[in-house]
Amino acid sequence: MTERQLAVLIGSAAVLFPALHTLSDVLELRSGGFSPPQLWINYVAFVGIPFVPLGLHAVQRPRTGWLSLSGALLYGAAFVFFAATTVYALVGRTRDYPTLLNELGMVYTAHGAMMVAGGLLFGWGVMRAGVLPRWTGAALAAGVLANLLSSAVRLPELTQIAGSTLRNVAFVAMGISVLRRRNARWASPTCHSSTTST
Repeated sequence: MTERQLAVLIGSAAVLFPALHTLSDVLELRSGGFSPPQLWINYVAFVGIPFVPLGLHAVQRPRTGWLSLSGALLYGAAFVFFAATTVYALVGRTRDYPTLLNELGMVYTAHGAMMVAGGLLFGWGVMRAGVLPRWTGAALAAGVLANLLSSAVRLPELTQIAGSTLRNVAFVAMGISVLRRRNARWASPTCHSSTTST
């Protein structure tokens, strides 16, 4: 696979999977809870999302460092767990998010904290690197902080969805940035000087 083809794959994944997650949230809002079609869409999104920050980390190298990589790994690991919770909800016919959260308790909360930490680290890495639009890193960080606040003070589920949407918008915008630059050589140890910041 060429560098250009890899950039297209990474950019497309960064657009597709977060967009599917947002679609799942919209369907959940419309139906007032979980439904099998919505959960299947959610599952496909969650299976793909772990690869998104890892790919986006790769296209920013060598300007990114351990912050970005650590964030990508933490965020991705959290979504591996979240994909499993979607299967749990499908099999158990869980009716909505508050019920799922109540049934899984601290295990879900711990992975939520992992997602928040990963989002903050990766967002900060994006802002520091300046390869992708810096505002997308800030938006990702703001989204995970909104999720944290929503869980900490038990705000309405709509606040949780708003935070998730902000995170997804950030990743989609990063993906679009990658796709727009698919003809350019991305940052690498041998071609760093030919890469310009956006």
